[in-house]
Amino acid sequence: MKLAVIGHGYVGLVTASVFADLGNDVLCVGRTKSKIDQLNNGVPTFYEPGLEELLKKNVKAKRIRFTLDMAEAVPDADIVFIAVGTPSKENGEADLSQVFAVSEDIGKLLSGYTVVGCKSTVPVGTNLKVGAILEKNAKPSAKYDIASVPEFLREGTAISDTLYPDRVIIGTAAKRAEDVLVKLHSPIGGARVLTDIASAELIKYASNSLLATKISFANSIAFVSELVGADATEVLKGAGLDERIGKRFLNPGPGYGGSCFPKDVKALVSFSKKAGYDFKILEAVHEVNEDAKRRVVMKIKDMLGSVKNKKIAVLGLAFKPDTDDMRDAPAIYVVSKLLADGAKVVAYDPQSVQNAKRVLPEATIYAKNVFSAVKNADIVVVLTEWREFTQVSLAKIKELVNQPNIVDMRNVYNPAEAKKLGFNYVGVGRR
Repeated sequence: MKLAVIGHGYVGLVTASVFADLGNDVLCVGRTKSKIDQLNNGVPTFYEPGLEELLKKNVKAKRIRFTLDMAEAVPDADIVFIAVGTPSKENGEADLSQVFAVSEDIGKLLSGYTVVGCKSTVPVGTNLKVGAILEKNAKPSAKYDIASVPEFLREGTAISDTLYPDRVIIGTAAKRAEDVLVKLHSPIGGARVLTDIASAELIKYASNSLLATKISFANSIAFVSELVGADATEVLKGAGLDERIGKRFLNPGPGYGGSCFPKDVKALVSFSKKAGYDFKILEAVHEVNEDAKRRVVMKIKDMLGSVKNKKIAVLGLAFKPDTDDMRDAPAIYVVSKLLADGAKVVAYDPQSVQNAKRVLPEATIYAKNVFSAVKNADIVVVLTEWREFTQVSLAKIKELVNQPNIVDMRNVYNPAEAKKLGFNYVGVGRR
């Protein structure tokens, strides 16, 4: 099939690369010439394991190309996927301006029969508005159907999540569009959920918000565990072994971040309120997440007292390992607060430094590796569970630090081992 993918962020680029690899002819549309040139040379604009190899392979095979010109991509496409950003407004609503803008451009260019599928995460009712925009702008001869085709990729495992998903959601009122999308996804695994547009739109929000809820619940159990002397890692392990609950996303930490959970939780609260429902559970989920970030700084101050003029080594800046994404990363709050209180922050992250420089205060110092970050530090703070942090020698760190203090917000180290080496160790919800 011929595909046009509008947008080359995480969703757009991974979607385009995977479907090209499955033998489709893909044209991906962007807005920045330097990025388009970079992508046409097979170099992704962000870090994702395995993506560069996949992209180079399909650029070389001429199954995928990148362009600034939507008129080059849309008219001949069997399917047009909308994969542009829907960031949060200040009031929590999803900003749909990009979705509506590209829909107008798509409408003017439709030719023959086309399925216009929205992969961007959008509130219920958005796809119907997209349909109205297409109808207003399309030529009388154009034939098209709309569909909601939400994605469920996770940064760090985006390619395997796209190829081997738990489910493929296709929401449309048109049987012809459903058949086209089912055929496109035929090489891909996972259960098929063929449903209406509104349900498909809400499935995405329900999924992300429920996962965010599990994380905030895990953090709440950790907060209680610290007060009563329980070990949250054992408590959550015991709870997660119940197959009705499941162990995934029951790991306490410094709070969730990234491009999806924060904005999707706020958006679901916002459009539910507009519909007449006060989503109190998700309001609490958001507040617990904010509290988790604050508690990182509290733990540091409990161990050091004043942080003024203290050197704090921060290991990990990205919101999760195997990505360079700094969007809503807990490190933004933590580092900013520590610097504001007079600390000297030296940070190390294997992939996200360039993105971190755009969102962290200029006073942040960036180290080239773990050992240069911790040298002469008064405390070591782990914010991202990169594999290299789990394998580093604590004994070597002990030799380099000024004071043997660790605040382990990802529970990557064994408390008994750390204490045996002479560290003052604090984890999340651990005795």
